[in-house]
Amino acid sequence: MISTSRVFALPGNHWFLLAALVPAVVLRVLTMAGHPPALLFFADSFTYLREPAPGTFRPAGYSIFLHLLRPAHSLALVTAAQHVIGLVLAVSVYALLRRRGLPGWGATLAVTPLLFDEFLILMEHMVMADALFAALLTGGVLTLLGGRYGTAGLLLGAAALTRTIGLPVLVLGVAYLAARRAGPRPVLRLAAAGLAPLLAYSAWAFAETGSPALTRADGMFLWARTMSFADCRVIRPSDTRLCTDQPAGKRAAPPFWLWGGTLDQIPVKERNAVAGRFAREAIAAQPGAYLVAVGKDLGELLRWERTSSRVVPGKHNPYQFPREERRVKDPGPASYERGPADTRLVEPYAGWMRAYQRFGYLPYPLLTLALLGSLAVAAIRRRPEALLPGLAAVTLVAGPPFVSGYDIRYVLAAVPLTCLAIGMVTFPISLDRGLPRKRSSRVSTPRPDRHPDTRDRAAPAGRPGLSPFTAVLRRLLRLPE
Repeated sequence: MISTSRVFALPGNHWFLLAALVPAVVLRVLTMAGHPPALLFFADSFTYLREPAPGTFRPAGYSIFLHLLRPAHSLALVTAAQHVIGLVLAVSVYALLRRRGLPGWGATLAVTPLLFDEFLILMEHMVMADALFAALLTGGVLTLLGGRYGTAGLLLGAAALTRTIGLPVLVLGVAYLAARRAGPRPVLRLAAAGLAPLLAYSAWAFAETGSPALTRADGMFLWARTMSFADCRVIRPSDTRLCTDQPAGKRAAPPFWLWGGTLDQIPVKERNAVAGRFAREAIAAQPGAYLVAVGKDLGELLRWERTSSRVVPGKHNPYQFPREERRVKDPGPASYERGPADTRLVEPYAGWMRAYQRFGYLPYPLLTLALLGSLAVAAIRRRPEALLPGLAAVTLVAGPPFVSGYDIRYVLAAVPLTCLAIGMVTFPISLDRGLPRKRSSRVSTPRPDRHPDTRDRAAPAGRPGLSPFTAVLRRLLRLPE
């Protein structure tokens, strides 16, 4: 991503950004003051807080991040770091848009969701991989567009080790450079840098588990996806242990099947293979039902409310700021904190954030419309640089319903990329020509009325030889010109 010093070295002023940053920081301070030390998400947070090891259901990228901060024994430090990462991400997107010609107010408007969306702020305060994943992935796209292919590859590779859905974006980046005819060297640099952390992790996983895969649950996730429609009378699977007589219309969402204990009847070493085989047979036998299930999940994007239709009314919603304190039974957070790790509610700050969450978010229908609109404009106006973040966002939004199931949390990583794509289709056309312009081949010749040995002297104010700053300084100090 782009450093803060480089941001404020950009031409023009940044008063709009600075004015937006102040309330954005205040919201994050209120979140930390009202919900110390952190928000925890079911069993996922407890798994992340353990010592990093190649996991069955998810790679260990986020666990490694937590392990690097473990010596401080502070979950508050973790959430503070994630809040800072979220702000840096917004500033980085702003900086690239300014360099592409967008005015200060326009670039600030484009990153407004990154600064004020309460769901993003909530996830930054939660011990979950989503905030870090969004920053790594968007940072990889930003540095790729900035021409730093090695750094982009490392960031995209690290994103894939945080959540495996980042792997297709790395492939998309390589395809983007190839389509732009950037040459073999940039393509190889991006691919090599991206594969380096993945291969290192695979070697570690093979040494620990005997499998080089990033995870060992792809078959189980796909099986959970198909259990929303699978009919064994139609499939006639080779293994019937995972069949159910429950009507498809009354079945629970995919996460229930994955975590609800149905797989317990299969030996642990066989689960992924057996579940994956059942899922492939189900999709082959019922392709229409599979696409209907995916379409139903994607239909959740049309819900205006920032919640899921699958949340039972009256029960705890992990995607909202809590209304009551919850005791942590798992020893992981207390071990990491070296003390009590229960989330506390400190009023009135917690109440202020509960009030803010009622309206302070970007509705997903608007996000979907903006994403599709940016892709259409980028295609019509031939702006491949805007297509890259747009297609990456589509991958993050549409990918999970095909391989595991929909979760509103999965869409969050697409928000920064969508903001970037929208900004890149709105800057002046004259500044969007893909590759850098070539310098003029004309050779300047000395003017005949000037001797080559004559040194340039300071010109009076207003002449090319004197900068405006120097001219004003001379006038204030009454120095001779």
